[in-house]
Amino acid sequence: MDSKALLRFDLNLIKVFLTIWDAGSLTIAAERLGLTQPAVSHALKRLRDEFADPLFVRSGKVMEPTQTAIALRAPFEQALQLVGGTMRQARSFDAATSTRQFRIALTDTGEFVMLPRLLAALQARAPGVGVRSIRVQPDDLATALRTGQVDAAIGYQPLLAAAGCTGRHLTTDRIVCLFRAGHPLARQPWTAEAFGALTFLDVAPDATGYRMARDRVAELGLPYRMAAQLYHFTVLPEIIRRTDHAALFPVSVLTEVNRHGEFDHRELPFDLPPFDVNFWVHETFANDPGLGWLFALLTRAMETRDDHIPR
Repeated sequence: MDSKALLRFDLNLIKVFLTIWDAGSLTIAAERLGLTQPAVSHALKRLRDEFADPLFVRSGKVMEPTQTAIALRAPFEQALQLVGGTMRQARSFDAATSTRQFRIALTDTGEFVMLPRLLAALQARAPGVGVRSIRVQPDDLATALRTGQVDAAIGYQPLLAAAGCTGRHLTTDRIVCLFRAGHPLARQPWTAEAFGALTFLDVAPDATGYRMARDRVAELGLPYRMAAQLYHFTVLPEIIRRTDHAALFPVSVLTEVNRHGEFDHRELPFDLPPFDVNFWVHETFANDPGLGWLFALLTRAMETRDDHIPR
């Protein structure tokens, strides 16, 4: 690439290239980048014209990289890291005067537990700083963090560690069996058989801790009778309060909703480890002073939690 070509080269094309590489699909890449598929197709055409190579060719349902694309990947990764590092060094962070808008990937449980404390802390210490909660599918998180679609992700996401991301511990959570106070179950011995006799409200969210519990139930072959399937965790307590249904539920959210003692719970009648909720950033942005400050602020905010759930 000559100097004139370099001057006209759009650095956003690097993000498009790397996202297509990760996704193996123009449609999925468009979703991850928040663009239309025609926009991604146009960006790929510009890359193809620039390097006189198709770069990605369809093989079945996926886009396979060509040898030219394989050769470009490492330099493009390095370029993105260099630009990101330079921007961080040039950008100081003064919380009192900053107007930065942090984009954080959160599930609805993360929003419920984290956002009230985080926003209260921001109002007191950095009134100009804002937060955008962005929903990202777990399989797309690594790409979203690497390309800067989101600044950070909060949750139990163990696969991110192998994808060039760094997780800093915020809290530890666990899944319990939730039901209403006064439920007939409370007067019976708590066994795997009692668990299997319940009817459950099932959820289909992005929360990996919940998915781990559901996978364990299936692995053990325990009965799991489903009364209804919902999407959001945070609607479950209102239904549980009015019915005899139960739910697999994170303690972190139960702590928040049970302030008036309307709910009861039991530990699961089988082994399921607790899980760490981390603050995840891509290693490219690990030294971002703003993200470091945000993590420290959130850590302090989480330390003020009132835990009403017995251990």
